[in-house]
Amino acid sequence: MMVVRAPRWPQLRRARWCGTAATPTAAPGAPPQVVDKGPPPTYKKVVVTPLFESRRRVLVLGTGWGGFNFLRGIDTQKYRVSCVSPANHFLFTPLLPSCAVGTLEFRAIQEPVRTIPNLDYYQAKAIGIDKENRVVRCRDIFKEHEFDVPYDYLVVTCGSKTSTFNTPGVIEREGRDILFLKHLHHARQVRMRILECFERAAMPSASHDERKRLLSFVVVGGGPTSCEFVGELYDFIVEDCTKWYPDLKTYTSVTLVEAGPALLGSFDQRLSQYVLGRFKTRNINVRLDVSVKSVEGNMALLSDDSVLPFGMMVWSAGLQPVKFANALDLPKGPTGRILTDETLKVKGEDSIYAFGDCAVMEDRPLPPIAQAAAQEGAYLSKVFNSTMLGPQSAKYPVAPFVYNSFGSMAMLGGWRAVADFSHVGSTGKTKDLGGITGRTAFLVWRAAYWGKQVSMINKILIPMYWLKAWMFGRDISRF
Repeated sequence: MMVVRAPRWPQLRRARWCGTAATPTAAPGAPPQVVDKGPPPTYKKVVVTPLFESRRRVLVLGTGWGGFNFLRGIDTQKYRVSCVSPANHFLFTPLLPSCAVGTLEFRAIQEPVRTIPNLDYYQAKAIGIDKENRVVRCRDIFKEHEFDVPYDYLVVTCGSKTSTFNTPGVIEREGRDILFLKHLHHARQVRMRILECFERAAMPSASHDERKRLLSFVVVGGGPTSCEFVGELYDFIVEDCTKWYPDLKTYTSVTLVEAGPALLGSFDQRLSQYVLGRFKTRNINVRLDVSVKSVEGNMALLSDDSVLPFGMMVWSAGLQPVKFANALDLPKGPTGRILTDETLKVKGEDSIYAFGDCAVMEDRPLPPIAQAAAQEGAYLSKVFNSTMLGPQSAKYPVAPFVYNSFGSMAMLGGWRAVADFSHVGSTGKTKDLGGITGRTAFLVWRAAYWGKQVSMINKILIPMYWLKAWMFGRDISRF
């Protein structure tokens, strides 16, 4: 049998530093003596900073297609990477029109930036660059406190914003009945405004003319975003709104206004004609070679002197540089985009790079589209990863960026789409693989964009929302 002895000095085992201490100097069997040692010691927290940080500091401005792909690709063990952006997520913009009508939910098309490991992220806006001291002045979006973020290499990928072409009345009414469709909060505004128009038109006090105006939806622009939103909007009205607002069915109308001679001007002409015919079949009013001259109240004055009343106007007619990019003391192109060389380095700068919608290569300009920005971000991250000391100190010359086009797609609603593969391949070596229309193109469109999702959770959520919208319809709650 095991015998466990009690501790010889139990008071010693229970002693704690509280101003006194027990000492075993007494005779055996006697209680221990207590000696006063004064107050307990205090400890000061010391932060140890290495005398030399071997990792170079890389600061990224923006979390769009270019910035997010650069952050995902760069080796954060080699570089100390920081990111400044007012949006703490990456937005999968091709599916934004689907969110605007409830086919998909908002969180299914965004990826949090903080999921990237070893990243210092600040939810703020960059307001200026001090090139001499290599710091970027920032302002947080919560209390507007200003702070500096240092860098060794600066990557500017701040994107662009919607251009109104200085049309009178648009900016004044933006956010109320004139809405943009570029960011996640825009899609939420559009969705709430559609439902607000139907609820206001359902009021007994609404007159016949007021109901027609409220349920007149106008989309300005003939690009992929506008065409996709028109298709989603028409499906939402026909498949859901008329079911829950049957008395308002005859009042609804959808109009698409495009200043150019054709829709989807960058697509093959045969596909553009298919889109036009498809919209006319669905009773969507398409106005080509017509622009919006001004907006007065709830009336749009068009260039052909006609007047178009509306309850909601979605403006998606063009792009322009953001204020931050405009204010930078960097070389600019004719459209205000930052000029870079073929390695995406800003002209005349050694440590500043720029790409995406806010920048353009001087010798080989690319359109401001998502796939170009994504490829530029992936390319530049590989350049940085090729050396520990930065891209300009690589042992071999940096290969220029080469853009590879994978084609263009647009969803038209009603399980139809178009896919243009007439210019597939790298610059100067493109191939004409034709185009696809109808249900086949729709399946290609959904499969391609599902496969481009970053996280597994979105790859699960998106098909679930597609199935839910098909089986049970879209949500019409307004909150």
